[in-house]
Amino acid sequence: MAFVRLTGVTYYDPERAHNGYVLYTGSDSITRLIDMNGTVQREWPFPGVPPRIIDPALNGGRLGDIGVQLSPGDDPRGGIYANRTVGQLSWSGETVWEWGDQAPGGAARQNHDWELLENGNRLLLVTLPRVVPALGDHVVGDQGLYEVTPDGRIAWEWRAGDHLEEMGFSEDGWKALRETVSRDPDDPWGYLEINSAKTVGANRLHREDPASVFHPDNILISFRKANIVALIDKASGALVWRLGPYFAAESGAQHQRINAHKVPRPLDQISGQHNPHVIAEGLPGAGNILVFDNQGGAGYPPAALGIYAGSRVLEIDPATREIVWQYTAEDSGLPSWTFFSSFVSNAQRLPNGNTLVTEGMFGRLFQVTPDGEVVWEYQTPYEGYGVAGEPEVPEPRVPGVDRAVRTSMIYRAQAVPFDWVPLGPPPTAPVPVDRRTTAP
Repeated sequence: MAFVRLTGVTYYDPERAHNGYVLYTGSDSITRLIDMNGTVQREWPFPGVPPRIIDPALNGGRLGDIGVQLSPGDDPRGGIYANRTVGQLSWSGETVWEWGDQAPGGAARQNHDWELLENGNRLLLVTLPRVVPALGDHVVGDQGLYEVTPDGRIAWEWRAGDHLEEMGFSEDGWKALRETVSRDPDDPWGYLEINSAKTVGANRLHREDPASVFHPDNILISFRKANIVALIDKASGALVWRLGPYFAAESGAQHQRINAHKVPRPLDQISGQHNPHVIAEGLPGAGNILVFDNQGGAGYPPAALGIYAGSRVLEIDPATREIVWQYTAEDSGLPSWTFFSSFVSNAQRLPNGNTLVTEGMFGRLFQVTPDGEVVWEYQTPYEGYGVAGEPEVPEPRVPGVDRAVRTSMIYRAQAVPFDWVPLGPPPTAPVPVDRRTTAP
């Protein structure tokens, strides 16, 4: 029996939504820019992990340049090992910059995140197959960061395996980590599965106290499998601030459901989180951390999760470590399990205070108001076998499966302002849509 789902835009309130374009890579490995009515305005035959239209302010005023993965690797392990070159294309598709052949080992192995920095360099999240002494004498999928200059030189490097002692693992945590690595040292997604790395940028904490660890150059990073969000001091490489990996026993999933409406409150158990980043200056909530808390299985040892699975978007004040805003399905008057993605996904704050959410496991994008009302919703119609490689080749590429399966999964979407691309606003007026209910 086929699984049938409405696709395209299922709801759109132009008066309450923040209007712009949305960029994402489908599981068919094609990256598309859609408008608020779901019309594809531009597409590129490359995946991005994630794809990103580049802010013209960082790009010499050029409009519509995009960062994607340009060529797949040939490492049979796949997963985070797979990418050979990453690069930047112009709006018309010419290659502006490409890097990977000159990387150590001849492949970029870029995965999960990248950023064009103000100095013109690129911060790349990469895989580093190597021996990590704290985990044994075999090669494992370590991960780290390269800062790469425009001419391809690595100007700065950071390796996660050098900082395990700073992650706060308990004795039981170390045991679980080492046992996991011993069982599967060649795990294609890595023993930490770092899924996000973003510079802090200008922020109120540093402005109020120049000695704050939230220096604009420092890097906020997410260790998905360890339930850790941490801050890397760019100068020393040390982890100087951290959320997780452990929380009080009374802050587990059941506690979250009972107290979901109470904010502010201390941060409770996160699990399998994605894309923590400091909300940029000029946006509502600036200086706070926005994170998609998947509530997916993760942790060393595994965090206890509730019976009624449901993901959350959390806004956290880094000074108090309190949740100051959150979104769950219950905020839209729905059961918790109707909003759930145990892996992938992200959230992005918008200028009008709304938040764009990627419920990635199901390929659903939606925009929600601060009060929890969904004012735009889109279900991708594009399916494939995952975001890496050619979708026509039926090989297992979806995380967590061992056979070829078709999926509409989206890793991460980006809200794109109209003035970042040569198109400007769409030529046609927005059309309200409500397809949430249909006749039997």
